[in-house]
Amino acid sequence: MRRNRRAKIVATVGPASGSPEMLEALFLAGVDTFRLNFSHGTHEDHAKVHVAIRALEQKVERPIGILQDLQGPKIRVGTIKDGKIVVVAGEQVRFVLSGSDGDKMSIPLPHPEIFAAVTPGDDFLIDDGRVRVRVTGLGDDRIDAKVIIGGVISNRKGVNVPSAVLDLSPLTAKDRADLAFGLELGVDWVALSFVQKPGDVIEACGLVGDRAGIMAKIEKPAALEHIDDIIRLSDAIMVARGDLGVEIPLEDVPGRQKELIKSCRLAGKPVIVATQMLDSMVAAPTPTRAEASDVATAIYDGADAVMLSAESAIGLYPREAVAMMSRIIESTERHKMYRPILDASQPGEEETAPHAVAAAAADLAAALHASAIVAFTSSGTTAARIARKRPKVSILAITPDRRVSRQLCLLWGAHSVLSKDINNYEEMVDRATQTAITEGFAHRADSIVVVAGIPFGEAGTTNNLRVVQIG
Repeated sequence: MRRNRRAKIVATVGPASGSPEMLEALFLAGVDTFRLNFSHGTHEDHAKVHVAIRALEQKVERPIGILQDLQGPKIRVGTIKDGKIVVVAGEQVRFVLSGSDGDKMSIPLPHPEIFAAVTPGDDFLIDDGRVRVRVTGLGDDRIDAKVIIGGVISNRKGVNVPSAVLDLSPLTAKDRADLAFGLELGVDWVALSFVQKPGDVIEACGLVGDRAGIMAKIEKPAALEHIDDIIRLSDAIMVARGDLGVEIPLEDVPGRQKELIKSCRLAGKPVIVATQMLDSMVAAPTPTRAEASDVATAIYDGADAVMLSAESAIGLYPREAVAMMSRIIESTERHKMYRPILDASQPGEEETAPHAVAAAAADLAAALHASAIVAFTSSGTTAARIARKRPKVSILAITPDRRVSRQLCLLWGAHSVLSKDINNYEEMVDRATQTAITEGFAHRADSIVVVAGIPFGEAGTTNNLRVVQIG
């Protein structure tokens, strides 16, 4: 089953989409990877969905990726007197660590890491920035602040502190339990929330090992300051525009999105653009024109994948949202401006033999009007190196590793096929030819470009390039 597009679709599973029937409908509409959001639902709920996706994978005989998205730490105010208080611009308020009465001068904030990190001048953004206060004074167990933007503060509303780096692990006790459960299930990707520094990714890598790919969600300003190291340590990146758009000025988000996509392309790491892409389709059968443009912009920028959140998790039109996103991607990729824009943002070449071979394969395939680039890849690296060039022809990624075949469901342009390992050069040519024909990428008399690493089965080598004329 071949998609008529290069960019991939990630869809969040929730009450609107968790049944086996709806999961199949969403896959057929265009989903390549399903996201399990562990901020919601029970382990039993997620296990049922996982079983249903794997059963669907067997039925359609195509790899399907599963992304586990961990909740991460949540900074919230405590219990407010009478459930809520109204604050107005210019007045003084006080946050307290303990002993709270829940009024304006004793707003509970049971997070000692905030008291240790903030300084006068720092802002608190409460309830996704609907209320903004600025720190004016500090004590051991109190924080005095002036209200900048007034509004309602109610029980358990979230608090963002964009200018401070909190001494807080991105993995809470709940996350660690959820992670152990997800790895036992066999998820392909683990998305890490609240990443602030490279050490956060290293901590997660120590727990995950090689059992799944690590995806760092970029939603904190501190992460942007260390982005090159975070990308280097991660296997993929998610541009989590929801929290990021709260913690940095909204007008800065589009530029940051472009920077992150370009950096990930340079590093050869998949990048997902997420949050509110077709948000109006939660309640309507069609998106706004602005939302269609937003999806198209991510595709023009060269994103590997775009993601649906509430649209597919709790929306009234999950299948329609997936189908619409697929149509927007296909239309964008066919547009006459797509290739010039994509080529203009081409990252510089890496001065290594593997990258040079992958780049040559993309250029050669274009020059020969080849039907496909066939990449033999044990770890996914060879396919990623080719995808980095965003070639004009499809990438047929053949791997003996089932986990890798599923992870490649996030990679731009890659059609992954699970196949036994190859042992010699002749077998490589024969397998490439037969797979290209079987999967519908080539016919008799077509040319294909074959890329592999020798010795076969050794990860990361990418040192062999061959043009094959199918007889």
